[in-house]
Amino acid sequence: MAEEGETPDYRFSLANERTFLAWVRTALALIGGGFAVDQFLPGLRWAWRAGLALALLACGVLCALRAVHHWVRCERAMRRGEDLPMTRFPVLLSLVVAAVAVAMVVIVLFGWAG
Repeated sequence: MAEEGETPDYRFSLANERTFLAWVRTALALIGGGFAVDQFLPGLRWAWRAGLALALLACGVLCALRAVHHWVRCERAMRRGEDLPMTRFPVLLSLVVAAVAVAMVVIVLFGWAG
């Protein structure tokens, strides 16, 4: 990729890197949340606990992979002098996290224990 196009202004490359690191932090938080659900809610039915934990873990994995993909696409676009690529991933991630949060609220309110 370094041979492609012109070297972008370092400020833009560093901003792209900061965005990448923010996505990685988000991925780590989601993964930590998945482990927390599994470890700290032993009274929750196994299916609910595993489902919520796996949903958070999967979001974390997807977020980490998407961070790399988006960073590469943005860096390539800047080198080529193109518009930065659009992504719908933040919307998808937000909807899944919101669905997990709603499920957690329902579980807390109704106390579904196993």
